[in-house]
Amino acid sequence: MDKLIKLMEDRAKVLRNGIKIAERDKKTFPEGHLRISRTNNQIRYYEAADGPTPDEKYISVKNMKLIRRLAQKTYNKTFLRNAKNELEDIEKLLKVFNKADADSCFTNLSSDRQNLIVPYIIPDHLYAKEWQSQNFQSNSYMPENIKYDTRRGEKVRSKSEAILADIMFELGIPYHYEKPLIISGGIVRYPDFTMLNVKTREEIYMEHIGLLDDEEYRRGCLDKLDEYRKNGIFPGKNLIFTYETSENPLDIKGIKEMLKELFDRNFL
Repeated sequence: MDKLIKLMEDRAKVLRNGIKIAERDKKTFPEGHLRISRTNNQIRYYEAADGPTPDEKYISVKNMKLIRRLAQKTYNKTFLRNAKNELEDIEKLLKVFNKADADSCFTNLSSDRQNLIVPYIIPDHLYAKEWQSQNFQSNSYMPENIKYDTRRGEKVRSKSEAILADIMFELGIPYHYEKPLIISGGIVRYPDFTMLNVKTREEIYMEHIGLLDDEEYRRGCLDKLDEYRKNGIFPGKNLIFTYETSENPLDIKGIKEMLKELFDRNFL
């Protein structure tokens, strides 16, 4: 419900701003309105009177400024009518939704009472908690390399992965390290990180490319990208790549800003 309310509030904000601009513009229009006639692929413009009289006069294309202002005037009138009606409907809905919603029947309860109840609609924070508590068999490949500590108290394979994990932990993004992903053919892959977008409840995968200087490693990453794409996992949609080279270290600040933007959360 919070998502819907936020969408309506954002739309109402857009409408109010548009109405404000249109109302200001409304005061600047000339008299009359525009009539357009097309004959044999030739367009003619006429300035018609606003009143009941059918008087009108031809406007030369040389006076395009007047033509455009008259066209804008008609659009302005229609826009203001429709925008005000839409805004009025949204404001009515917001009043209804802000009074009470189905989610609040659970979220407004005390924690003691919440602990006794199974909600019919799982709130985001409980969904994230259940997702985070999943048990799975992580990647067993070369376990001796999993030796770098994270702030959450787990171990990962590299210092850069530890930094990435700490960024997600700091931003409050639920994640799993090397959680198995089953793709076509029953093949199991282990993305470096599987993150949860709590608002959309979608899983987002992150792969860190830490050896871009190595040609063989780089080729393997391209093969992995092709494999992901064939399984509906696309960069910019549900797959994120981070990278570094000997001359280009991990961009910690840039990655943090990217995750803030992609996950659209209220970060502190």
